Amino acid sequence: MSRPEHIAPPEIFYDDVESKKYSSNSRIIEIQTRMAERAYELLAIPETAEGLMLLDIGCGSGISGDVISDAGHHWIGCDISQHMLDVAIDREVEGDVMLRDIGQGFPFRAGSFDGAISISAIQWLCNAEKSHHNPRKRLHTFFQSLFNVLTRGGKAILQFYPENSAQIEMITASALRCGFSGGLLIDYPNSSKAKKYFLVLFTGNNNIMPSAKGIEGEEYEEEEDSNEVKYSSRKRDRRRVSKSKGSALHKTKEWIMNKKERQRKQGKEIKNDSKFSGRKRGPRF
Repeated sequence: MSRPEHIAPPEIFYDDVESKKYSSNSRIIEIQTRMAERAYELLAIPETAEGLMLLDIGCGSGISGDVISDAGHHWIGCDISQHMLDVAIDREVEGDVMLRDIGQGFPFRAGSFDGAISISAIQWLCNAEKSHHNPRKRLHTFFQSLFNVLTRGGKAILQFYPENSAQIEMITASALRCGFSGGLLIDYPNSSKAKKYFLVLFTGNNNIMPSAKGIEGEEYEEEEDSNEVKYSSRKRDRRRVSKSKGSALHKTKEWIMNKKERQRKQGKEIKNDSKFSGRKRGPRF
């Protein structure tokens, strides 16, 4: 199976049809949500912290941003695909989204963000999509700009799909040259399907690397009828319950009412509550 970055540049590959899969395909939504939850977990934000500002790099349709919103924080997302951002707007995500090529850096003031996450995005920077693109220069611009917009003591958790060890070395070395400390964390390193790569970056002295999953005490299960890999922890299952205090289950009536209340506080125009709010819809014909 060809890698997406070998087929076309991201702004072309994620066209209207491909982008809409991220709001209609339950398997894609589940996988993206799970990886975003893991990225947020690795940020190690204290449960008492509220209202932080986070950067979602390659935010796509806003699935990873939903995880940030559920944890009680604010976010700004950037993506190179206008079609993806259109889906995010249609989904009425709580964060702000902007069209941006991350290889050109970020147009924010220094110290604007308390942390950053990225799901399945930075490997695209390793390809020269245009004649004037130089992957090493674009990576340097990206990481230097990211370092600048984070507060000192902030963290960045970047999940990516490296094609080979050379890409891992190029990405990691570029980040460290721009002032970050940290390194690579690999969940389930002994599994070909469950293995996930996270670049864990620190801007300050709080550079204690977190522990990887799948080393001991945790298992993964593979479904025979699909390529999906399910993770399970002997400690706790975080797939449905947010790390924040007493959060409601995703998409329940309580969750929907809480989301509408947060949006009202942000000054957004929200439909009035009714007896139909949060009610499950019947099948479409």
